[in-house]
Amino acid sequence: MSVTKMKETTMKIYNYPSKPAEKKIASIINRGLDFKKKDYQSVKRILEDVRKNGDKALIKYVNRFDSPDLSIDSIKVSSKEINAAIKKVDKPFVRSLNRAISQIKAFHKHQLSKSWINTDRQGVFLGQIINPVDAAGVYVPGGKGGNTPLVSSVLMGAIPAKIAGVQHISMTTPPTKDGSINPHLLVAAQKVGIDSVFKVGSAWAIAALAYGTETIPKTDVIVGPGNIYVTLAKKIVAGTVGIDMIAGPSEILIVADSGANPEFIAADLLSQAEHDALASAMLVTNSKQLAKSVAKAVDKQLSNLMRRDIAMESLAGYGAIMITPDIDTTIKLANQIAPEHLELHLKEPFDYIDRIRNAGAVFLGDYTPEPVGDYIAGPNHILPTAGTARFASALSVDNFIKKTSLIYYSKDAFMNEAKDIIRLAEIEGLDAHANSVKIRLKK
Repeated sequence: MSVTKMKETTMKIYNYPSKPAEKKIASIINRGLDFKKKDYQSVKRILEDVRKNGDKALIKYVNRFDSPDLSIDSIKVSSKEINAAIKKVDKPFVRSLNRAISQIKAFHKHQLSKSWINTDRQGVFLGQIINPVDAAGVYVPGGKGGNTPLVSSVLMGAIPAKIAGVQHISMTTPPTKDGSINPHLLVAAQKVGIDSVFKVGSAWAIAALAYGTETIPKTDVIVGPGNIYVTLAKKIVAGTVGIDMIAGPSEILIVADSGANPEFIAADLLSQAEHDALASAMLVTNSKQLAKSVAKAVDKQLSNLMRRDIAMESLAGYGAIMITPDIDTTIKLANQIAPEHLELHLKEPFDYIDRIRNAGAVFLGDYTPEPVGDYIAGPNHILPTAGTARFASALSVDNFIKKTSLIYYSKDAFMNEAKDIIRLAEIEGLDAHANSVKIRLKK
């Protein structure tokens, strides 16, 4: 049998390779990045409205969807509001925040590139200048009307921009109904050096950051997670501004052998399943016994979750346990899926690092659960999803820099290579290119 259905468990167990297993994997990889035509058209109308009408359009959407009484004059968070927020948060939060900031900064500092010059060829001076963009926008989701502030999104978006040397960082986040922003978000923004915070969410926030309004300055790069409307808006404005990526729903893939702890694995699967109904949680193992134990542990832990219904829907739609014949097949399958988060619950996880080619982030060993990376380890948690780890990378300092080439030729160096330049230009049928070189030879 290719599928083992266990009525008492939420997660289905598949034998891999098999047609049912392949079909399930395909449904997981292909979910979440297909946008409906009506959503695309709606978002495009909003973007165009804000581009043409600026603040007038912006406050219209804010009043309609988030805060009915907020005025355009109150869109920008004041220093008074930030000072009030500082008094509202507790010391344990500030302590945890400071630790996370310190460790995220330390990691991202290693990503800094330097300008360079090369003079290997006689009379030729080549190089590359590294410059940050002038302005960046960080989008931070509101999270259940501001009651579940996504503080980590502030840190992951702003810290690499700051390290890159971006001159001005704007943050947008949807206000609560009374026009306020969760104090934890404001304290985080103040701690990482965000210059301006605006009470704006969804697609109209992306429009404001991309095109600029009378109140919100235009930016060069927009980063940060969001719902389908935020993601669609970023996709549409990409090219007008730089963006981090087109991110789909969250996902985790766990690779495990027979010695792994089923309780740990179940908890880690659920840590992603609770995100939303489109989130994916998968276990790939060569142990039939572990597969059964994890399925039972998932059901046991589900009963205690506040977001139980969401997690159950996620697991029913995009959760799966795959039993493979051996670890080699397991690793190959992990690379094929190219997950956002990849956990290696193996006896010797470090032995497999050089075999992992496609993953947003890799978590090694029993005591490195995915939430460690979400909050405090240091690497960025804004990661490629839906198989895009085959070609995409985590958000980094590189998203906020530009590389400009430098080229200088002396007369002798030019004369030495002129005939080759002419020949290549003529092959391409570009006579004016060739003449640009020929005219110098006549001199």
